[in-house]
Amino acid sequence: MPVSGGLSGSAQGIAVAVVVVAVLALVAAFVFRRQVLAAGEGTERMQAIAGAVQNGASAYLRRQFRTLAWFAVAVLVLLLALPADGWDLRAARSVAFVVGAVFSAAIGYLGMSLAVRANVRVAAAARSGAGGREAGMRVAFRTGGVVGMTTVGLGLLGAAAAVLAYGDDAPTVLEGFGFGAALLAMFMRVGGGIFTKAADVGADLVGKIEQGIPEDDPRNPATIADNVGDNVGDCAGMAADLFESYAVTIVAAVILGSAAIGQDGLVLPLLIPAIGAVTAALGVVLVRAKPGVSGLTSIQNGFYLSAVVALAGTAVACYAYLPGSFAEFTGAGETVATLNGDPRLIAFAAVFLGILLAVLILFLTGHYTGTEARPTRDVAGSSLTGAATVVLSGIGLGLESAVYTTLVIAGAVFLAFVLAGGVLALAMFLVALAGCGLLTTVGVIVAMDTFGPVSDNAQGIAEMSGDVDGEGAAVLTELDAVGNTTKAVTKGIAIATAVLAATALFGSYQDAVTSRISEVAVGVERPAAYVLATLTDFQVSTPTTLVGVLLGAAVVFLFAGLAINAVGRSAGAVVLEVRRQFADHPGIMDGTEQPDHGRVVDLCTRDALRELATPGLLAAFSPIAVGFGLGVAPLAGFLGGAIGAGVLMAVFLANSGGAWDNAKKLVEDGLHGGKGSEAHAATVIGDTVGDPFKDTAGPAINPLIKVMNLVALLVAPAVVTLTVGADENPWLRYGIAVVAAAVIVAAVAASKLRRVDMAAPTGPADVDVRTVPRTDQGAEQLP
Repeated sequence: MPVSGGLSGSAQGIAVAVVVVAVLALVAAFVFRRQVLAAGEGTERMQAIAGAVQNGASAYLRRQFRTLAWFAVAVLVLLLALPADGWDLRAARSVAFVVGAVFSAAIGYLGMSLAVRANVRVAAAARSGAGGREAGMRVAFRTGGVVGMTTVGLGLLGAAAAVLAYGDDAPTVLEGFGFGAALLAMFMRVGGGIFTKAADVGADLVGKIEQGIPEDDPRNPATIADNVGDNVGDCAGMAADLFESYAVTIVAAVILGSAAIGQDGLVLPLLIPAIGAVTAALGVVLVRAKPGVSGLTSIQNGFYLSAVVALAGTAVACYAYLPGSFAEFTGAGETVATLNGDPRLIAFAAVFLGILLAVLILFLTGHYTGTEARPTRDVAGSSLTGAATVVLSGIGLGLESAVYTTLVIAGAVFLAFVLAGGVLALAMFLVALAGCGLLTTVGVIVAMDTFGPVSDNAQGIAEMSGDVDGEGAAVLTELDAVGNTTKAVTKGIAIATAVLAATALFGSYQDAVTSRISEVAVGVERPAAYVLATLTDFQVSTPTTLVGVLLGAAVVFLFAGLAINAVGRSAGAVVLEVRRQFADHPGIMDGTEQPDHGRVVDLCTRDALRELATPGLLAAFSPIAVGFGLGVAPLAGFLGGAIGAGVLMAVFLANSGGAWDNAKKLVEDGLHGGKGSEAHAATVIGDTVGDPFKDTAGPAINPLIKVMNLVALLVAPAVVTLTVGADENPWLRYGIAVVAAAVIVAAVAASKLRRVDMAAPTGPADVDVRTVPRTDQGAEQLP
């Protein structure tokens, strides 16, 4: 008999166990955090520089959250207006939206706040030379472990709590939870990406190329902003991004599982990630630097071990929990119940597909962006003939790698359909289950991602302070190069989860449309066949559906273009400001004057918050315009076009940028003439082109795809209601579409009217970045 919220006793027991695992994951995060903070902080000068980065990063996120709060309130009101089975579910879905958004923001803030405290500890550990290699790597990776275990804990806690409280109605509530997580993550990814790359490009173009000073020289007025950007973009933005990937994948699996096989499908998507939480903690603990073994190999070994243990745990869970035939599922659909085969084996195979997908993407991304691999070395070699050939080789590498990564993802989706025996409802559930399998390693994946910016900032602090040299500097250089590759790898895995989750949500969308038609088409004068043909003709050969496909692909290109242009404008302002400071204050170069780091931080903050609105509005309103204007079938095509173009574009941008970055590292390490050579200048140009590719536009496509899918899922019932039935109202439907389209046009037009702005930074004076002392003026401490 159902006990709580419509759940059977066994399902309720598993949901409670998942809540316990979620709490234990949060406890593990707390333990890892204490271990990180127990490490030494280095010299006073190193601590002062780290303090300046902390102040700038905290100030940016405070202003960003104040800006996004108003947008969240507006979305909350709209959610209350969208159809659901009763006002209680509408309210619950809206509350879940707020919870998802708060969790996403909290994880982003946690990722930033700990990273800015860990970076100085990694630099301090490296001061002991080769002996500090293991300690530095452990601190950097366990910093990521804190964020990873928090991601797992809060994601499982939110999903399991909804299932416990609402039982069979949990899918509707979880739509709000996933939407809140995805929406906040997209804004944080875009805003943080604009900030970090504007500062990075400005610092490189003026500091390295024009002034000939190192990347993290404290004389560069943009160097603190560059380090702040690493934290608000790579740590806060990516942490929120991976959390929403985790949350949305679980949401999609719960929705489809409950529709395909009943309550077993409602609970199984919670059970598998819970196993992953345990194995992720194991993976974080076991990663450590070993003599003679590269840091990247050590991290990859930890990932593989975590994946193997998760796979073994999944096998035990599937065979212990699921029945031996589809006919034994009490809630299975009529077609699913007639299937032959062992559901335990099929579910395990789907999870295995997801884990295998993660391993293959790890290999492919490492091959195309790693410093030891031939593709990146070829890009570095092209620097001997100038910046143009560096850019061309990087673009070619990105385009090629996108094909192979897409083939791997498409193969996983196809095999999930084969496992389902051609039954669409089960196939969609297995795709979502593959996503859950991929994310069994999410704790290690987040740790790998955070490792990158922490190592990068540690090297920056060491260079600015001048207190780390010799073997210690070599250790930090190695960790930074490893971090560049791990960041690229996690972007690839995040893109794969986006595709799996979006494909699964696509199935949820079709189910929502069909269910709503059956509710509102009762008593319609037109034959039911006509209604179905008009609304559910999702064939791509249908002209209106094909139009939707084209529009979906176009939105991905427009979104990427807007993000890259935003970085270009903001970076232009930074370049002009840094040039102005060097020209007006010649004493900066000889150490008699101090640069104004705070002005550049405030400039990047203002531009990032202003520029993030347009891509966000495009993502939220384009499905509304297509759905209400053209109908639910063209909207289905729109989602398909966005998924196809999105995966190719995201992988292309991420891998091109990663290869350019590591090609620059190779030259800086002495290849082809080393620092100061013409080859170095060429790779710096390539790296600045790649910065908005890999850290702004590319990663932001991941939440973009899921935001558009979730918006479509939420508005589909309303579109059907206004199209057929007693509430049919074409004028209202077209009016909504016109308003949505007008919002997009106005936002894009406003973006195009912006130019490089050299006005004084505006807004609250809460960016308190203290002056960084020159390395040869140790007596000057920060106030």
